This record gives sequence, structure tokens and C-alpha cells, in this order.
Amino acid sequence: MSQDIYPQLKEIIKPYLPEDVNPDAISHESHLVTDLNINSTHLVDIVLDVEDAFDITIEDDELDKMETVKASIALIDQKLSAR
Repeated sequence: MSQDIYPQLKEIIKPYLPEDVNPDAISHESHLVTDLNINSTHLVDIVLDVEDAFDITIEDDELDKMETVKASIALIDQKLSAR
């Protein structure tokens, strides 16, 4: 399932990238804040978009688990498996 999540997640992240970050820089190992320079406001927007796209709910205490693309995929996969 996680192979399907990565391209969708990448498309969700792209609009929130600052102009100086190339969308091709998004990899599984990318840290959303330090590598992709996504600010905290946009992180919340990304979480909301992820919730809508995958029809899941991410609790406030789970936001810390979404530091990297890989960790975000794992959390989404976990949420989808629990349905």
C-alpha cells in the first residue's frame, strides 16, 4: 500500500514548497521542515490535505510523527490499515 501513498503525498506537499525548493527534491528521506523548508502553518495545511485525500484522521499528538516523508507514509499506511 505504501507505494501508492508516496506519489499522492508528493502531490499534496508540492504546492506548499517555497519557491527556492525544487519539487524533485522531495524524497522518502526528506525532512519536511529542515530539508523542504515547509513552515508550521503549511504543515497543518498538509495534514488537513492528507486527511481529506486518504479519508483518515490524524490526531494532534501524531503530528510529531510526520517529520519526514517516510514517517508520514508510515503513519498514513498505519491509519489506512486500521480502518
